[in-house]
Amino acid sequence: MADTPYTIEYSKELNPAQLEAVYATEGSYLVIAGAGSGKTRVLVYRVAYLVEKGVNPEGILLLTFTRKAAEEMLRRASLVLDSRCTRVSGGTFHSFANMILRKYARVMGIANAFTILDRSDSEDTLNVIRTKLGFNKLEKRFPRKGAILDVISKSINKSENLDRILYAEYPQFIEWALEIKNIQESYSQYKLSKSLLDYDDLLVYLHRLLVEHEGLRVHLARKYKYIMVDEYQDTNKLQAQITCLLASEHKNIMVVGDDSQSIYSFRGANFKNIIDFPKIFPGTKIITLEENYRSTQPILNLTNEIIYYAKERFEKNLYTKKQGDRLPFYVETEDEHAQSRYVAEKILALREEGLELNDIAVLFRSGWHSNDLEIELASRDIPFVKYGGQKFVEAAHIKDILTYLRIVFNVYDQVSWYRLLLLLPKIGPKTAETILEDVVFQKKGLEIDTSGKFFQKSAQLTKLFELLKKIDAQALSPYAMLQIFLEHYQPLLKEKYDDFNKRLNDLDSLLKIAARYTSLECFLTDMALEPPERSIIEAGLRDKDDSCVRLSTIHSAKGLEWHTVFILYVAEGHLPSYLSLEDSDAIEEERRLFYVASTRAKENLYFLKPHIDNSPRSYFNESTSVFTQVSRFLEENDILTRFTDSENCSV
Repeated sequence: MADTPYTIEYSKELNPAQLEAVYATEGSYLVIAGAGSGKTRVLVYRVAYLVEKGVNPEGILLLTFTRKAAEEMLRRASLVLDSRCTRVSGGTFHSFANMILRKYARVMGIANAFTILDRSDSEDTLNVIRTKLGFNKLEKRFPRKGAILDVISKSINKSENLDRILYAEYPQFIEWALEIKNIQESYSQYKLSKSLLDYDDLLVYLHRLLVEHEGLRVHLARKYKYIMVDEYQDTNKLQAQITCLLASEHKNIMVVGDDSQSIYSFRGANFKNIIDFPKIFPGTKIITLEENYRSTQPILNLTNEIIYYAKERFEKNLYTKKQGDRLPFYVETEDEHAQSRYVAEKILALREEGLELNDIAVLFRSGWHSNDLEIELASRDIPFVKYGGQKFVEAAHIKDILTYLRIVFNVYDQVSWYRLLLLLPKIGPKTAETILEDVVFQKKGLEIDTSGKFFQKSAQLTKLFELLKKIDAQALSPYAMLQIFLEHYQPLLKEKYDDFNKRLNDLDSLLKIAARYTSLECFLTDMALEPPERSIIEAGLRDKDDSCVRLSTIHSAKGLEWHTVFILYVAEGHLPSYLSLEDSDAIEEERRLFYVASTRAKENLYFLKPHIDNSPRSYFNESTSVFTQVSRFLEENDILTRFTDSENCSV
């Protein structure tokens, strides 16, 4: 197609595959956009092309996963063409649903002026229902409001019944299945009676509107003549069904995504949506974007090989014109701390070579994988910011267990006493304040009379004081003290947190870190370092020497890129996670996760695998520390030998 009638010279702005996608307007198209291949550019220029072609901007619908992404695309389209592009209907699935439901809510039996509940509102509403039904007074501990909301939300987003969600993801709540269903039903009735919609309801009601009201479906499907969906591999079943219903009249639909980067099943994303798209829309043309503008060819050779062994995928082979012949590095270290030292030393060396810290990222499968590294970076004054998961030293359970040590260090630490006392069963704020009066304000410390009514009421309180009296801070190391206190804390952990089993790895990491200290004062001082994050304003004032290394879970790193990337714990049981080892679909998602991590690197890519950490052994679950084999994703077809440089092994 010639560019002559158009003001934009598309053939000069786009490569051949991108150009094909932009010019493909009539019919259904699946654009498989490899990592770093310019998919955003395609969507921007396709919006401009449709508008320049004479299509009414309001008849174009661009669905993305963040409002920021949609706004940025339409802003860029306006810059390359003109302001007509701002009239395109762009936004998230939820914002689009809100817009439609505001017009047609009464058709669904709710007021047009419905209120949208945020997460906190939803939890509070569920708590009211939970209490009203009497589930807060049961002898056995009933799931808390946040956990109940998670179960209900996943059931909706995965389009699976509640029993299946409980069995697969929340087996500890199976005994409460009937009660949770009662709460779910009461929650739905309550919202309907009050004209309240939560985040999930927006999709549910839009889907019902399109399915149950044929006239409205036809009207909307005819209005939006051209539909584009970004990141289609991240859609859930409801979103995919809504997309199909909206495209049911004209069938001019283009979905853009990468099956190899489908990594959000835990949020309800369905890998099959992108795989099955050509079956749902017969005659779909598949356009593959394979030219990569991010990474060097040696990195792409490795990532192409990793994804080649996926059981189900669309064929693609990424290539680049970018110069670079440095192979990715595979590094083995003697233990977790040696892994941290290697990364810290390499970061310092790269900074000496002129690389800015914010061009460096350390990626990991689970938030707790960076615990040791955070301490190491802080000890070397290497600034960092962490994304994904909660920061180690700010996690509630870490704060909980550290209160024991702070009280040993300073028996009159009022803040630590208050936090610790409120953890105990049958101890409320008033009781805690009464005990604090004797311990702190009357300066009695651990010599308080333990025969009083409060101690008779709470066996845990008596046990706590007995435990603290036995601790000899001079004779015991921080590690030894933590071991003792964990015996007291573990039952409290299980009582306080529904996801206590997920928090055990953090406590195990804390033990390993404590084992490196002989002084309680030094340990507490290091653990009390202020969080490295700074406000956006302060970040804008940083100079080059004060930029930050980025620590991130792989899930939070998707869509981003850095000059140098380190991937921690490239070992069986960590990446892939031990939780996925007996599920073939989960293993396939772990492969895609590994692929996403590896394709974030532009120039340097490091895989790190520590050996067994022999100091000290895992307190809770030795299985989390015994995996010594390199990740299966680097072993297939001898990938390590063929595609990496292992000269720096055995550090």
